Amino acid sequence: MIKQKTLASEATVNGIGLHSGKEICMRIMPAPENFGIRFRRTDITPAVEILAQATRVNDTRLATAVFEGKVFVSTIEHLMSALCGLSVDNALIEVNAPETPILDGSALGYTDLMERAGIVEQDAPRRFCRIRKTVRVAEGDKWAKLEPFEGFTAEFTIAFNNPVIDKTVQTVSFHSESDDYVKAVAYARTFCFAEDVKKMHAAGLALGGSLENAVVVEGDAILNPEGLRAPDEFAKHKLLDSIGDLYVLGFPLYAKYSAYKSGHGLNNRLLRTVLSEKDAWEIVSQEV
Repeated sequence: MIKQKTLASEATVNGIGLHSGKEICMRIMPAPENFGIRFRRTDITPAVEILAQATRVNDTRLATAVFEGKVFVSTIEHLMSALCGLSVDNALIEVNAPETPILDGSALGYTDLMERAGIVEQDAPRRFCRIRKTVRVAEGDKWAKLEPFEGFTAEFTIAFNNPVIDKTVQTVSFHSESDDYVKAVAYARTFCFAEDVKKMHAAGLALGGSLENAVVVEGDAILNPEGLRAPDEFAKHKLLDSIGDLYVLGFPLYAKYSAYKSGHGLNNRLLRTVLSEKDAWEIVSQEV
């Protein structure tokens, strides 16, 4: 039997918010069986708790945000990806701001933090969402789909028509049974184009972005002195984001996910479409 997992001890991290640019303190704490992943805004009195669920995602502008009424926590995709990659089912995340810290722009800071805190098995069986039929969503030439598969595998293809990105690996994959998430996915940093920074600032976004937490592309050059961590870093980050976006379903998936140029909004639409089709999924407690 595959069992649920949580943290062995509390993990605390301080860092800058990517979009707010403000210093944030966040605590990831152990939680009981069947608790799920929940965020608690401690800067609000009384504190507001938000369950990480697909139907609570109401803002996907350059990030994934979950809401409880008008209260939200944004930029959760890297943390959710790390939680999924480490098979953490239950955790309470306290944060004193409307977003999580961006750290270095990848999921490594979060995986390191949780591995140091320790991850322990619980008594209850782990529950999975098994996809029973193919569900596909599209927007223009972008698409994402989930297909039946015993286990979890993901494949992502990027296409940016940029001389720097076009020279890198365009299609990447991850197989939960054969790949180590920390080594295969977690290192990939978020990225942006220098010409888009002013537009994002004008919209009140990416105010905390820097070469310390993002790969910045300008024309045919990468502005970061250290360059890329791997030839597939651009595509792997989009895969990292997608794994986090999918984990707001509330359960790990038994499915094959594949996508072309998908983003936070389309990924969430995929989950909502799955949930709306009752014959497309079922909750199971163990592998069969």
